[in-house]
Amino acid sequence: MPLVKRGRVVEDPYLRVVDDAPIPDGAAVIVPAARFLADAAELSRRSAPTGLIWPNDRKIAELAPWLDRLALIALTFPNFRDGRAYTQARQLRERYGFRGELRATGEILRDQFLFLTRAGFDSLEVKKAADAAAYAEAVGRYSVFYQPSANGFAPAQRRRLLGSTAGGERTATTADLAS
Repeated sequence: MPLVKRGRVVEDPYLRVVDDAPIPDGAAVIVPAARFLADAAELSRRSAPTGLIWPNDRKIAELAPWLDRLALIALTFPNFRDGRAYTQARQLRERYGFRGELRATGEILRDQFLFLTRAGFDSLEVKKAADAAAYAEAVGRYSVFYQPSANGFAPAQRRRLLGSTAGGERTATTADLAS
């Protein structure tokens, strides 16, 4: 599946490792949640970036002890009607302060691209490379929002009250993500 990051299709630097396969030294890897939890202490000591695929039916709190050692968390959308991964993304960003890469994977529709960004996702796996252009267009469509979001952009009211750069607030728009 093509990987979209900052509005462009990019090469995925992570190698997916299946349940019992050996983990290569020095390579960035993504492992299934069950494998990570079974070997969390060992995997968190790796010198190369480690990520995991987290199902949407597990609690994020299970990851809390390991979040500072994870470079990437891929949250799963098993179908386009199941939005639990949005909640997980917001929890990771807002409650747990996760600053690594959040990736959306699974059944994602073009209509959801902007919402994924607003929920805190950095990258997404899409079905077709042409979806990258649709993603860039979606995140560039609106420059101001009234609701707060997990992606760090200040809502319109705060921007008005504080000015465009006051207080070190991040005041960029989602259009910045498309470039």
